[in-house]
Amino acid sequence: NYWQGFGLCLYLFMKGNPLAKERIKKFVGGQAVIEGVMMRGPGYTATAVREPSGSIVVQKEATTSIQERYPILKKPFLRGCIALYESLVIGMKALSFSAKAAGDEEEEMSNSEIAITMVFSTLFAIALFVALPTFVVKFIPGIQDNHFILNLVEGAIRLALFLLYIWGIGQTKDIQRVFQYHGAEHKTIHAYENNLPLTVENVRIQSRLHPRCGTNFLLIVMVVSIFVFAFLGWPNLLERIVSRVLLMPVVAGIAYEFIRFAGRSESSFVKSLVKPGLALQYMTTREPEADQIEVAIRALEEVRPPEEDAYEDETY
Repeated sequence: NYWQGFGLCLYLFMKGNPLAKERIKKFVGGQAVIEGVMMRGPGYTATAVREPSGSIVVQKEATTSIQERYPILKKPFLRGCIALYESLVIGMKALSFSAKAAGDEEEEMSNSEIAITMVFSTLFAIALFVALPTFVVKFIPGIQDNHFILNLVEGAIRLALFLLYIWGIGQTKDIQRVFQYHGAEHKTIHAYENNLPLTVENVRIQSRLHPRCGTNFLLIVMVVSIFVFAFLGWPNLLERIVSRVLLMPVVAGIAYEFIRFAGRSESSFVKSLVKPGLALQYMTTREPEADQIEVAIRALEEVRPPEEDAYEDETY
């Protein structure tokens, strides 16, 4: 019918591709760590770190996901929640290894220590980005009788706190070096996705901004949460906090699907939607040095699939 036809046309317009199978590069993602880069490919995860001696040490492990045992978790919106959880766990392990390899810690964190750290980090995030905004907004005059506006203003405060937090941590020298490795990670992935040999020269000329970046994901989470929470009414403080925490997997699932979609779309419309997230990456990335690019290349080389397995078919 008319609406189905309209929906199909809009979908194809956003995709920017015909109804056909396309050979696309398998996703490789990454994360900057202390004096290094973690890369995660289809089969392995590798963390490469520059030791104080100048050599590069690598920790490589097979990539396994609960989605392989329970295929239903690969469905859209569910896979985003699983990917977020697994990324947090893998990221914490990579940070622990990098801290030890870079000489900042005497030993790696145990699984229990990682779990405790994740719990405290989650509680801190809830307090700063959920509890504080929804508490502060009640002191703003003139909007107390409009629950929809209250939710929108709360979301705006949450977004402002997020941007202020990113700016604040970026002022420290240690984080600035991490941001340089973040830029090296993005540039190396761009070179891989553009089928270029992974050399310092080829990587250096790539953009340090990437549409699938975690920074972009977090910004989209913040924006999506504004619209999702806007229709929840305005119950008491505890109910507001609990409702936002319980709905966060829904928000993360929506944001993940958009990031995944944007990473493969050539549509100018979609590209315009991710521009704010790309602009934010000017705060979370820095231009890397040659030795930092070498570390990122080493990490990606460890996880890149063989050429015959590097592509998959996707039907649009």
